[in-house]
Amino acid sequence: MNKINSNKEELLRALKARFEKNMNRHKGLEWAKVQAKLDPPAGGEKLWSLSEMERTGGEPDVVEFDDKTGRLPAGRQEYIFYDCSTQSPYGRRSVCYDRQALDSRKEHKPKNNALDMAATMGIEILSEEQYRQLQKFGNFDTKTSSWIKTPTDIRKLGGALFVDRRYNNVFVYHNGAESYYAARAFRGSLRV
Repeated sequence: MNKINSNKEELLRALKARFEKNMNRHKGLEWAKVQAKLDPPAGGEKLWSLSEMERTGGEPDVVEFDDKTGRLPAGRQEYIFYDCSTQSPYGRRSVCYDRQALDSRKEHKPKNNALDMAATMGIEILSEEQYRQLQKFGNFDTKTSSWIKTPTDIRKLGGALFVDRRYNNVFVYHNGAESYYAARAFRGSLRV
């Protein structure tokens, strides 16, 4: 077995184990149907994105099943993975919000920014609504925080939004988009 197939099998085993361990996140769904969506050729790019989510510490898992949004062709269904690591993904920390924020820093620039990283990985950064949905499945970001999609009007003024969970509640905060912290990353979603 070559290295690519070995890595794919290892990733699928990890995803399956996480799926089976956390059935509360996807009641009524079956792993075999999820895995079928990840098989080539259709699943190739999606599997790579999941691999990047896993590699950077996101611990992706299925949290939604979409067959009713109206944005999908008749009969098409999508499984939606979120980063489900207890704390914000370690491989995506110490990043500012976006390219504009990164370019605005004169010194002590972070190595990357959340929006570019997400785009490179082929995932979407979570919205506030998605983040709150994630929190229904456990206590996430009790020691870290995560950037979330920021409305254009806030971003135009130089700000960006981030979230965390403290005191058994989800809090939404603002910060300069150019800021970055060792305990702040971003969580993403992927439609498969």
